[in-house]
Amino acid sequence: MKAKLEQNILKVVSEGNMDTIERNKEIMKKFEIMINTADEKLADELIDDNAKFYTPASAEVLYGGRGYLSVVHWMRKGFSDVQWHIKDIIANKDKVAIQWELTGTHNGEFLGIKPTGNKISVSVMNFYYFNKEGKIINDIAAEGMIGIFRGIGAM
Repeated sequence: MKAKLEQNILKVVSEGNMDTIERNKEIMKKFEIMINTADEKLADELIDDNAKFYTPASAEVLYGGRGYLSVVHWMRKGFSDVQWHIKDIIANKDKVAIQWELTGTHNGEFLGIKPTGNKISVSVMNFYYFNKEGKIINDIAAEGMIGIFRGIGAM
C-alpha cells in the first residue's frame, strides 16, 4: 500500500502536476482578494474572457472577469459589507474546490426582500475550472442561497 502511494506521488510530481496544483491554489488566493475588493484588473488577469457564468444575478449568461464582478456588485446591493473567505481548498491540475465562508449584513434589498439588518455567515462550496494558461473558465456553485435566506430571516 505504501509503495503504491509513493508511486502515485512520484507520478504527480513527475508529470508536473504539483506545480500546476500550487499555481491553481495561488490563483484562488488572488481570486479571494479580487472578489473582496471588486478589482477589475485582477478579474481580467484571473478569468478568461470567454468564461461563462450562470447566476441568479442575471437572466443572461455573464462572460469573463467583468461578468463575474457583476455578481459581486449584485451581492453588495443587498450586503454592502459582503466578504468571502477561503475556509478549505482542494486542487488538482485543472480544477479547484473551495469552501467559502460568506459574511455580511443584510442592509439592502436582496431578491425582493427588504433589509433586515441581520448579519449572515454562510458556508458556500464552489468548483472552479482552469484552462492551460491558468485562467478560470468556469465556476459551478453549490446551493448557498438557502443559508442566505435563513440568515436574513426569509426562511
